[in-house]
Amino acid sequence: MGLKNDISEQLQNRVRLAIEKGEALRIIAGGSKGFYGRDVSGSELSVTQHQGIISYQPSELVITARAGTPIKVIENALSENAQMLAFEPPAFGERATIGGTVACNFSGPRRAYSGAARDYVLGTKIINGKAEILTFGGEVMKNVAGYDVSRLMAGAMGTLGVLLEISLKIVPKPEAETTVMLNLGSEEALLKLQQWASQPLPVSGSCFYQNTLYVRLSGAEKAVREMRQFIGGELLKNADYFWHSVKEQRHDFFKNDQALWRISLASNTPILSLDGNTLYEWGGALRWLKTDLPAQPLRKFSESINGHATLFRTSGKRDEIFQPLPKHLLQLHRKLKQAFDPHGIFNIGRMYQEY
Repeated sequence: MGLKNDISEQLQNRVRLAIEKGEALRIIAGGSKGFYGRDVSGSELSVTQHQGIISYQPSELVITARAGTPIKVIENALSENAQMLAFEPPAFGERATIGGTVACNFSGPRRAYSGAARDYVLGTKIINGKAEILTFGGEVMKNVAGYDVSRLMAGAMGTLGVLLEISLKIVPKPEAETTVMLNLGSEEALLKLQQWASQPLPVSGSCFYQNTLYVRLSGAEKAVREMRQFIGGELLKNADYFWHSVKEQRHDFFKNDQALWRISLASNTPILSLDGNTLYEWGGALRWLKTDLPAQPLRKFSESINGHATLFRTSGKRDEIFQPLPKHLLQLHRKLKQAFDPHGIFNIGRMYQEY
């Protein structure tokens, strides 16, 4: 424990020195998500050595770990007790950490059915832009009262502070799980997903690509068996491999250097009339688009359908990655940045050029 406290103090002292020198810091850990967001300049602040599970209470369904802890270490510990992270986080590399995952708010195929990463954050410990170590939330849901600052760190991409520790709610693994395939057109596939979403069915993942709808069923054996009979289709062999390939973007759809856009919208939005190749997830609410379309018209179109488009991966210039914020939201973001990082030293420009 003493060594870990020393690392926390070292990180805190490094932040304090950066403030004194007016030096920008670029927070990194495993580096598996370095492709995401805008390019950031500044001196490297690594939390890689700040790792380890602090507490794990299987009976309480909660785990607390240091931000540099590899995702695979956490998942292995949970698996020994037939438990898991409900949001099924993608790693995008062997060195992926829990801190990077929460900072990016990354969730996998279960997200539409179980919730996002931020929904499972119970508490965090951070170093803010004043070099103060602050603790928010706790290890139980009842501690989450008032403005939920701990979950604010999910998706902030290190712009508000250095994540030191994270407490997460965990869930038991399902008793049974199977995946079926149905040969359908895109409109019919989206319609079925909408119909199933309005019913209490044990769906835990959905993916549509090239006229094939993949539906994962998870839960009690009886519920999964009945749902399987209800929707029909053909059983998918090696289903775990398939969902892993989608989650980690190793599926054939993702295997080229074309710009990859992540379009988030209402799940009942009709098929988009956009040039490119599309893979659907999350019941139709997430649409991965590979296209050569320019960013501005694509974002304008997304805005017209009350969605937003993120340039998730690109081999080109990493400049305008995220959908521009409306003025009132941009003002709110600026106020949060000023409150947490008044000297403007953390991951400057990672999300938006303005801060």
